[in-house]
Amino acid sequence: MTTTTLLYGVPSGCSFGSIVALEWLGLPYRLSRIAMPEEVTGDDYRRLNPVGETPTLITTDGRAISESMAILNHLGARGLDTGLAFAQGTPGFDRLNQMLAFLNTAFFNAFSPLWHALEHGSEGVENQVLGEYGRGRVVRAHALLEQLLGDRPWLLGDQRTLADAYFIGIARWTQYHDVIDRRDYPNLQRLFEKLEADPAVIFAHAVEAGRPAVSAGGFQGHVPLQGVLGEFRQAA
Repeated sequence: MTTTTLLYGVPSGCSFGSIVALEWLGLPYRLSRIAMPEEVTGDDYRRLNPVGETPTLITTDGRAISESMAILNHLGARGLDTGLAFAQGTPGFDRLNQMLAFLNTAFFNAFSPLWHALEHGSEGVENQVLGEYGRGRVVRAHALLEQLLGDRPWLLGDQRTLADAYFIGIARWTQYHDVIDRRDYPNLQRLFEKLEADPAVIFAHAVEAGRPAVSAGGFQGHVPLQGVLGEFRQAA
């Protein structure tokens, strides 16, 4: 394995943020498209990620890393000169890790009841309960993040970081779940619109949709899951 490979989930996986991060960092990388839920829960993919979730990152030395926080911290350590991440043990690292943890535990998880209702075809009382519970969690998460962001241009201040990449991959989920109007959160709406106009985000959207995509980073093309597995076995 000589090139970093990210296995990303479609449609609309949280792995979107890791694609944006790779583009911003300018690192050479490949992508492998994993269909959800059928392929991501299959035996082949579970050889790389026993949990059966995306994303999974295959490192240049052949290791598999799962979970977005772990992947973003790994990538950030390779691009400290970009200002997108910080060295461990510094105040900047602590602030970034704190924001990534909030995005993962509060912002991401707020949508979980809504995804469950959508993906499992919940109906009747169950659908109503999940919808009300999920809406309350999404509203609370947006209100908290609105306050944390304030009038700053980026989540951590004057410079974008990998937290902003992770945010945009999750924030777009409101298009599936009509539970809030982001315009009620003007700070988050401002950040969302700025990120949606970013070339890396435009690229990631095109990749997910299977459209021609122009990379501003180090994208070196797609590789099928079986190709990744073959290289992974050789590296082992």
